[in-house]
Amino acid sequence: MIAISAEKVCFIIVKLRQIQAQVEGDDDPDSGSNPSDDRFVEALEDDDEGGVRTELGDFIAALNDEETSNLVALMWLGRGDGDIEDWDRLVEEAAASKETPPAQYLMTTPLAADFLEDGLGLHGHSCEEFEVGRL
Repeated sequence: MIAISAEKVCFIIVKLRQIQAQVEGDDDPDSGSNPSDDRFVEALEDDDEGGVRTELGDFIAALNDEETSNLVALMWLGRGDGDIEDWDRLVEEAAASKETPPAQYLMTTPLAADFLEDGLGLHGHSCEEFEVGRL
């Protein structure tokens, strides 16, 4: 049984996907490009002074230890680090692993959103309804 709600996991998945869609800003203001030529890519630029990263970091920091351990274990499960039968072991390992803050760990793990969604699916949950109107 997962000790974090599917809705919270789905919110994290949506935010991770938003981060993955963002691009680094152009450091050359005199590049001569314009928004229509660039297909309005600047709309996806990450704003380091707030934005999605801060929102997601604050959200994950507000989770309790049990929820955080389940979140990391869910990503590991979706990544294939174990089967559903290994769930309790994965949660225990995630609880013991505190080298990197969970928010930083998730935001820097490639495909973390996909792994979380796959892990959630192995527990019989889906983000399909949650994502409607949010993506």
